Amino acid sequence: MNHEMISIVPTDLDPRDAYRLLISAVVPRPIGWASTQGADGSLNIAPFSFFNAVSNMPLTVMISVGQRRGQPKDTLRNAQETGEFVINIVDEDLAAAMNITSGEWAYDVNEFDRAGLATAPSIDVKPPRVAAAPIALECKVTQIIPVQDTTYTMILGRVLRFHIRSSLLRPNGAIDATLLRPVARLSGDEYATLGRVFEMKRPA
Repeated sequence: MNHEMISIVPTDLDPRDAYRLLISAVVPRPIGWASTQGADGSLNIAPFSFFNAVSNMPLTVMISVGQRRGQPKDTLRNAQETGEFVINIVDEDLAAAMNITSGEWAYDVNEFDRAGLATAPSIDVKPPRVAAAPIALECKVTQIIPVQDTTYTMILGRVLRFHIRSSLLRPNGAIDATLLRPVARLSGDEYATLGRVFEMKRPA
């Protein structure tokens, strides 16, 4: 096997090539399927692979939202207007519906309807969750941060409530990832499912 290394400076690349390199190197990425509601009551749901947990005290997650044709995406617009969102976790059964909601639909299009997704009411926030999602996190926006020199905006949200399919919980209170069957994002049109799961103890 050839282990020769090459060095690449991102600014030497075409921006699209640099982006392709980044998203194929930082893999797999969890998908934050964010449902939001505008001030006018309109609903939106869209997936974001620039998503992760960022703090445990208090519990905080983030999504990074790009632009669409130079304009803010509906998710950012709604989060700015109402200060709330729900992160739905995508499992293998929901992959096709999630993919439909990734389309560049107009603001007045309800992606829940477009993808044939039933909603379930949230408790502490107004945006509904995906009824079939195995896990959903109700979140209150805490910070909206434009990412310097990019067209992206990072939305940080405090987790107010979990909705979890009871069969996924282990006795120790953790989620059984093999039962969750999450879908992760790779690059291009590629996604990944959960492969082998193994443990390594942290050094003492």
